[in-house]
Amino acid sequence: MSDIVWAGVATAGVTAAYALVSRRLASTPVSGAIVFAGAGVLLGPAGLDLMSLDADGELLLTFLETALTLVLFTDAMSVRPTDLRTGAGLPGRLLGAGLPLSIALGWLLAWPLLPGLTGWELALVGAVLAPTDAALGSSAIANPRVPALVRQGLNVESGLNDGMVLPFFVLFLAAIPGTGYAEQGETGTFWRALLLSTALGLIVGAGGGRLLRSSRGRGWVTREWRQIHVLAVAAASYGLAVATDGSGFIAAWVAGFAFASALRGGGEPPPEGDRTADLAEHLGSLLALLGLLVFGAVVLGPALQHLSWRITAYAVLSLTVVRMVPVAVSLARSGLKPRTVAYIGWFGPRGLASIVLGLLIVEQRVPGVELIGRVVAITVGLSIVVHGASAAAFSDRYGRWYERTAARDPNLSESRGTAFVGRRRRIGLTGPPGE
Repeated sequence: MSDIVWAGVATAGVTAAYALVSRRLASTPVSGAIVFAGAGVLLGPAGLDLMSLDADGELLLTFLETALTLVLFTDAMSVRPTDLRTGAGLPGRLLGAGLPLSIALGWLLAWPLLPGLTGWELALVGAVLAPTDAALGSSAIANPRVPALVRQGLNVESGLNDGMVLPFFVLFLAAIPGTGYAEQGETGTFWRALLLSTALGLIVGAGGGRLLRSSRGRGWVTREWRQIHVLAVAAASYGLAVATDGSGFIAAWVAGFAFASALRGGGEPPPEGDRTADLAEHLGSLLALLGLLVFGAVVLGPALQHLSWRITAYAVLSLTVVRMVPVAVSLARSGLKPRTVAYIGWFGPRGLASIVLGLLIVEQRVPGVELIGRVVAITVGLSIVVHGASAAAFSDRYGRWYERTAARDPNLSESRGTAFVGRRRRIGLTGPPGE
């Protein structure tokens, strides 16, 4: 039996075992991300050597791209334009100011710590490590003691920043000689990867949403096939953009917005009990966790064998300074207490989007790919551990502080906003214990 088959058996075993104790682990420092990434390290070259990038690279990259496509599409589906303006515009501040500042600061701090990379390669490092992944520390959003304004802000930010970073990533790649986007030229990249992909996403998403709304209104489609239709639209938007030399990820992200808007019929609420996106969200969550296992095997394990103080220092700065300073700047004069700003700044885990974008750099033949890959691997690996292990404890501590402070001050800024229920995909396949 080939190694890849044994790797599949081991992956199935890890998945089944985690499923059996998922609720029990939900409130502990042992997150699903830690379990799957750790299992990946054991299965990769650093352990049993059942899975490697050299032998299985194309298959594994296709798998990870599928996972990110679903995540981008379902994330976009679940966010409405009004979400950006709620709670003193918290999500809008984090995305409109915090995200570009994070990319810029990550770029600048990479200059002294990562010698040997060109300016545009350093910019890629900043872009790849800018998006956050709420699923890596679900307690920070799932804990009902945390004010709804903060949970909603983090949820919306995490759902959108992976898509918003894609244009930066594509343009930085186009500036590096030898990459596929560079061969198209700056004008070609702008038209194909940005404008054409956006247009295709709008057309496919809006068309798919309107057709489903019409079919649902006539009673022609079953509940099961409504959910399968979502998967088909996501795949079609990605595939059509790739076929025209554009960006499938940008197309899928835009298609998710257009699909949800068309399905709602221009603002109408969905029918009571509507679960159209459930299958896509659950499948996206599962693929994301399996993606962390692949990451542990083919990226993190080998990177741990080439640690250096420069890479470690940049990883620590990326998870602290590069995240927390832009958050503090973007939330200036928001009325939020310093402890709230610190909590939001700390909760910036890096996950699936950074992993896939890092592997795309490998596919695009970027000259400094080895160093970039190690930096991304160590940063995401460190984030999996520290954010996963601290999420439950920090959310409880912050929640207790909020309850005491809100009892003394009824006009507390953090108390603004309405009840909020986190999206299932963003907080993982299971919620907190007792749900």
